[in-house]
Amino acid sequence: MKKGELLYEGKGKKLYKTDDENLLIAEFKDDLTAFNAQKRGSEAGKGALNNKISTQIFRLLKEHGIQTHLVDTISETEQVIKKVDIIPLEVVVRNIATGSLTKRLGIVEGTILPLTLVEFYYKNDDLNDPLVNDEHCIVMNLVKSEKDLQILRHLGREINSILFKFFEEKGLKLVDFKVEFGVDKDGNIILADEISPDSCRFWDAKTNEKLDKDRFRQGIGEVKVAYEEVLRRILS
Repeated sequence: MKKGELLYEGKGKKLYKTDDENLLIAEFKDDLTAFNAQKRGSEAGKGALNNKISTQIFRLLKEHGIQTHLVDTISETEQVIKKVDIIPLEVVVRNIATGSLTKRLGIVEGTILPLTLVEFYYKNDDLNDPLVNDEHCIVMNLVKSEKDLQILRHLGREINSILFKFFEEKGLKLVDFKVEFGVDKDGNIILADEISPDSCRFWDAKTNEKLDKDRFRQGIGEVKVAYEEVLRRILS
């Protein structure tokens, strides 16, 4: 497959056209960003780790019936993916209180939530990706209908159910995660983007050591070591 011109560059990936109009090549970057890119850095090898981790997770989800945009992994840092129209919502799924949830609502960090909380955030850097409710999504035409929001919630919870159990068996707490979805050429809503320590919070089940991008956000350090540990456990 021929790699064509650069179509889009985001915080964590570059997307390239291919000689198939329905397929793209996604290249994972070593860049690290936090707080809507106000904090920036880089970690050599991070892109390759995220590629491997996301590939394994997407394959696991496919085995459980979740449709994704992943077609194949073709190099250390590259995937062939289906071209989709991205729904401009970040679907955040929470099991344990931390981050913005504790700041907004005062829930003590580490509190196990009594239910799987699903939140929507409008993907807009200029507005700092604000939290939105169902009515906002409809008024702003972020989705076609309320049914789409129901599908996104269902998929978020279904993915959480699969991954929570999987990571629990690997000695990791899946604290929360962000996923994105897109509409494929047949009109199906499918999982897109990535699932990695850039987009998830993983805590060690025994020590609560953070093994995700919070190590960069909070200046803890050893980001690559943490990502390598997540990959090791996934493959174990």
